[in-house]
Amino acid sequence: MIELVITACLLIGNCKEVTFTYDAHEVSLMTCTLFGQAEAARWQQQHADWQVRRWRCGFPRENGEKA
Repeated sequence: MIELVITACLLIGNCKEVTFTYDAHEVSLMTCTLFGQAEAARWQQQHADWQVRRWRCGFPRENGEKA
């Protein structure tokens, strides 16, 4: 599995992480890295009140922590 993790904040300061999980057989870490910014921009267009602060790609951790 590959995760794209987007950190987004409201103007009042509340932040959250949004996670997209992809099958590693279909999406590689390199593909996530290359297209993650476009995916984050698309997410922000659909959620106008939120502002993307950062995004990253990685592997999910065994204990449920974020990538």
